[in-house]
Amino acid sequence: MQLYPPDDPYLISTQIFGNPFAIRWYGVLIMSGVLIAGTVAASRARRRGLDPEHVWNIVMLGLLLGIAGARAYYVAFEWPRFAGQSWWYIINPATGGLAIHGALIGAFGAVALYSARHRLDPRVWLDIMLPTVLIGQAIGRWGNFFNQEAYGRPSDLGFGLVIDAEHRVDPFRDMAAYPRDTTLFHPTFLYESLWNLAGFGLIIALERRFADRLRPGDAACAYAIVYGTGRLWIEGLRTDSLCTDGIGGECAAALRVAQIASVLLVLIGIAGLGWNRRPTAAAAQA
Repeated sequence: MQLYPPDDPYLISTQIFGNPFAIRWYGVLIMSGVLIAGTVAASRARRRGLDPEHVWNIVMLGLLLGIAGARAYYVAFEWPRFAGQSWWYIINPATGGLAIHGALIGAFGAVALYSARHRLDPRVWLDIMLPTVLIGQAIGRWGNFFNQEAYGRPSDLGFGLVIDAEHRVDPFRDMAAYPRDTTLFHPTFLYESLWNLAGFGLIIALERRFADRLRPGDAACAYAIVYGTGRLWIEGLRTDSLCTDGIGGECAAALRVAQIASVLLVLIGIAGLGWNRRPTAAAAQA
């Protein structure tokens, strides 16, 4: 089975009054994921008797801090590429490079700042919103399909992604050794999308099954474990990872930054669940 990405990554590419105007599928899918995730989170807040407006306020702040965090994270680990460039080139996401773990740091910051400002329990709002982030991530990952990026190494599973020569990395640019129509790459964007949707379903099922046992922060910890675990194994398939030596690729001589971050995310989730069940916490919940 072969998956063929479209040749054109643009939903709209035209001119208005002589000026170029373009909208990429990537941006449309990212924003669609944000809006759908926010809508589901607002519904979750409403069912708990909480004001859903808080969700949208956090989403707006989270977008700003998330994009800033995603760009800063990427630039930090790809600094040799950006050294000596103008500040505009460095901060402009259009020059390429956003990292989801940096976006998560920004999103956590948004919840913390907003909760402190409005005297809300951040654990409650993380529980409401983080599971729905999996929906947004599942939708946003399809932007990689339209851009022909974030794919994995050649697959021997009988199905995969066809990638054009200009979107390949070495050594797969050698079209004689890796012909276009017979070399199929792991569609890691698809794996992660399906994993995230399954993870969201799992967390919702756990919330319903153990509603009387869950404590504030548990769902957020579950998100950290689910997403971190999925990204850990999927990242190992990719050919364009951020590497700890500052060189992107398969990281043969270095560690993959996303895998390190994913391990930390899983450990934080496990530690959070344990902290939530320490004797003093149990007594406070009684």
